[in-house]
Amino acid sequence: MSLFIATLLIVMLLLGMPLFAIILAATMLGFLRSEIDLSVIGAELYRIASTPLLVALPLFTFSGYLLSESNTSERLLRLTRALFGQMPFGLAVISLLICAAFTAFTGASGVTIIALGALLLPVLIKEGYDPRFSLGLVTTSGSLGLLLPPSVPLILYGVIVQQIRIGEEFTLPQLFLAGLLPSLLMIALLAAWALWANRHVTLDRTEFSWPETFAAIKAMAWELPLPFFIVGGIFGGYLAISEVAAATALYVLIVETFVYKEIHFKQLTMVVSKAMQMLGGILLILGVSMAFTNFLIDAEVPMHLFEWVKSHIDSKGNFLLLLNVFLLILGAILDIFSALVIVVPLIVPIAVGYGIHPIHLGVIFLANMQIGYLTPPVGMNLFIASYRFDKSIAELYQATLPFMLTLLLAVLIITYVPWLSTWFI
Repeated sequence: MSLFIATLLIVMLLLGMPLFAIILAATMLGFLRSEIDLSVIGAELYRIASTPLLVALPLFTFSGYLLSESNTSERLLRLTRALFGQMPFGLAVISLLICAAFTAFTGASGVTIIALGALLLPVLIKEGYDPRFSLGLVTTSGSLGLLLPPSVPLILYGVIVQQIRIGEEFTLPQLFLAGLLPSLLMIALLAAWALWANRHVTLDRTEFSWPETFAAIKAMAWELPLPFFIVGGIFGGYLAISEVAAATALYVLIVETFVYKEIHFKQLTMVVSKAMQMLGGILLILGVSMAFTNFLIDAEVPMHLFEWVKSHIDSKGNFLLLLNVFLLILGAILDIFSALVIVVPLIVPIAVGYGIHPIHLGVIFLANMQIGYLTPPVGMNLFIASYRFDKSIAELYQATLPFMLTLLLAVLIITYVPWLSTWFI
């Protein structure tokens, strides 16, 4: 019977059924076999909906979509070039920094490539960088920022782990702090590779200009306070995360609609629709996945899985290595949101059994998912960049391979040096 159910679900997946429908079907069949009333699924959906932390997700998503639809990316590039363009290899470092910041705020790696790619790629090539290097840099940089606040995947991981209540408790501000040093490590290693790869190249450097710097600051004056407001509100203890999200959404709406006037009222409807469609799909999968997780816990699946893993893997170090391999494969075949809601509830109990802090696990998980954006067959950034820059997937894969290997090194350091993620505990 179990084999028949598993086969049926795989057939549904191959036929293109929505992911939430497959998870819901598996949940219902599991509860029916266990003679548990299906009303528990509705109760789980209600429990998710009543989570205060969940309010931050749609608000931060809406803010990110507003920023991506405006000319924020152009103003950000102008400001960073004015401040750091005179540094050796400054533009490569600028590209890494602004892409990481933009991805953190928009919550979508692909949006960064679309919004900033057309700006950065021609400028990089014009200033003397190799075209293949420039293509790899822009495509890779789009995945940076997933570990920086107020990243939607980071918030979603916190929501999921807090719902299953396994391991040491943590707050969302702690999770935001956990991502800072690993993000800086990845940016630093990629910057070091950029310097090494271009060590024999003579590049143009932008002369520093006070008038241009002041003009760039003035142009972005209304958007510059945003990161300080978010960080100060969360870590200063003045506002709850949901309050920060609400204030951010309102501020961005006023600035982009009434101050810069780059988002018109007709366009606003489209922005809200796109943001909520994307988020609605995530929340639907999240709700049914949490119900499925409850079934797995009732059936003691995580416990049996942990016992099996424990009997084959005798050390924490070996488990971490296997976990990274598994997550890299996972990132190559699933998008980040599906991976979060499906896999996190399964691996958290196992990782906690090996003494891994849930915060450290979250950083490892998202760091691997960043690489998944660059890995075939799914590799979403490869397909978006292929469409955006009119390049073949094979050409993009060759261009991003050195950057992907650099990120792999960063992931290994993050994995085996937990202090980078838990220094504040």
